[in-house]
Amino acid sequence: MGILKAMPATVRLQWGLWILLLLLLFFTLLPEDGIMQSGAYALLNTAFYALVVYGNISFLYPRLFLKNRKLLYVILALVGLLAVGVFRTYSMMWLYNTFFNMKPDPAPVTTQIIVRNLSGLLTIFLLSFILRIFIAYFVLKRKAEEMQQQHTQTELELLKSQVQPHFLFNTLNNIYYEAFREAPHTASLIERLSEIMRYFVDESPKDKVNLSTEINFLENYIALEKIRIRHEIGLTFIKDIDDDHCIPPMLLMTFVENIFKHGIDKTSTQNQIAITLLCRNNHLIFNTRNELPGHPVTAGQRGSGIDNLRKRLVLLYGDKFELKIDRSDNHFNASLTVPL
Repeated sequence: MGILKAMPATVRLQWGLWILLLLLLFFTLLPEDGIMQSGAYALLNTAFYALVVYGNISFLYPRLFLKNRKLLYVILALVGLLAVGVFRTYSMMWLYNTFFNMKPDPAPVTTQIIVRNLSGLLTIFLLSFILRIFIAYFVLKRKAEEMQQQHTQTELELLKSQVQPHFLFNTLNNIYYEAFREAPHTASLIERLSEIMRYFVDESPKDKVNLSTEINFLENYIALEKIRIRHEIGLTFIKDIDDDHCIPPMLLMTFVENIFKHGIDKTSTQNQIAITLLCRNNHLIFNTRNELPGHPVTAGQRGSGIDNLRKRLVLLYGDKFELKIDRSDNHFNASLTVPL
């Protein structure tokens, strides 16, 4: 039971259908052929039916029909059905003549038998499209449930992050004014921290935020990260954008966060970072480039942020985005292109 629960719903559905078909064939043949012969015929027929079904929905249909190669699809489907029909006929006759035929002369294979087997396989081939529709339905249903669960989890995390936000902001403001008199630079950093936290509370729950708001968030994050690094960083941030555009919040954060997690050598004075944000042909193009440190940092966590970003992009844009990661001996380049 544990194994069945661990299976996806689509897999359980298919196993259930094949077991049901196997039992149906077995009990249909049982009155005339006996237990052993009925069981053998049922297993063999089910195997050939599965070959036809999955040969169509897993190979021919997605690789040919969906790619607009319909004529080749029809030709290969007919050839495949003919080959499987002939092989099934000879297999069934061999099984019968070897184990169950009590007569001295084996029963011959006739054209009529082959045609009858082909007609049955053709019916199964047509029914495979119904199975594919059921599988596609359950896959879409599962994705919808995952998106709903992810949305619920995001809302819960947001509620946790919003515990007494106004009290926190007021406290930060008081600290800012106290620090401004003694250490203006420290006060500036406190102000940036306050803006970041306000972004999390006010902007991140939204479906989209203004591009200038997102840039301000990135600049505040960069400023706070730089105070943890001993030496000055060579950082260029080129922006050629239209502030009227909007994007989903936190969409650009992963690249910048990865730079400071994995791409900074705190002992080096030669850290160079280049960030470019462009609007071209109604698309947003975001590029980052950084030198790789001599000694990898937190290698165990590398890649999880990019993987999570890719999953989010698929949910937001389907296949209408481009995410490129390029790692050379000395540099790490990341590029993201999304429609505006």
